[in-house]
Amino acid sequence: MQAVLFDIDGVLLFKGAALPGAAATLNWVRQQGIPHRFLTNTTSKPARRIAADLQAAGIAAQEADILTPPIAARLWLQQQHKQRLHVLLPQAVYSEFGMFDLSGGDDAEALVIGDMGTGFTFEVLNQAFRVLMADPDIPLLALGMTRYFAAADGLQLDVGPFVKALEYATGREALVMGKPAVSFFQQALAALNVTAEQTLMIGDDRLGDVLGAQACGIHGALVRTGKYRPGDEDADSARLQPQYLLDSVAGLPELWRSL
Repeated sequence: MQAVLFDIDGVLLFKGAALPGAAATLNWVRQQGIPHRFLTNTTSKPARRIAADLQAAGIAAQEADILTPPIAARLWLQQQHKQRLHVLLPQAVYSEFGMFDLSGGDDAEALVIGDMGTGFTFEVLNQAFRVLMADPDIPLLALGMTRYFAAADGLQLDVGPFVKALEYATGREALVMGKPAVSFFQQALAALNVTAEQTLMIGDDRLGDVLGAQACGIHGALVRTGKYRPGDEDADSARLQPQYLLDSVAGLPELWRSL
């Protein structure tokens, strides 16, 4: 094993604070010189804010270490020469798309949807529906398909359910830019210049983090923190089970030495 990918919320942070052992584990990773990246489906903050949150919690992180769906979407849109966007994003993330025309409307060349939290009103979703129905060629880019996450005041719906609503209403399939999309994990592997077989993904979401990574050939470890619920690791098929279980990310050094 040569590299490690970390989910952030529920693995390193919980309700904004570092989970026990997270800071020490990241210090160990750096001391060992292990290449790593932080993979998050968070679309409510730009990468620099995410790095700042980790640093404030005592976890060593740089902006360049972080891969988010907006970053992945930006690269795709540039490759496809899309310029005019209709976006369902919190204002804080607009800076990640500063090189595009975000005026949207009937002339939009792509629709991008991320986690807007309470901003997901009927009016916002219905306008997005109308934009998509006006032109069957407009791609629908979803910044992740996570169903829910652990917020400070309890479990909260993430972007996935709202993407599914637009998919159902329009009869088209979204192009997913975050976990568990294969392309998202492949971008992380390319950034680290490692193969899937050389890499371990650690997450608290069996489907989005662990099985998504394992589908790409990456080794997967599920932690019993964050959104984890007893029984999450159970499945009828070995294909749907995490390869490794950790009580927390603090167990990484011991697991690493055994691989």
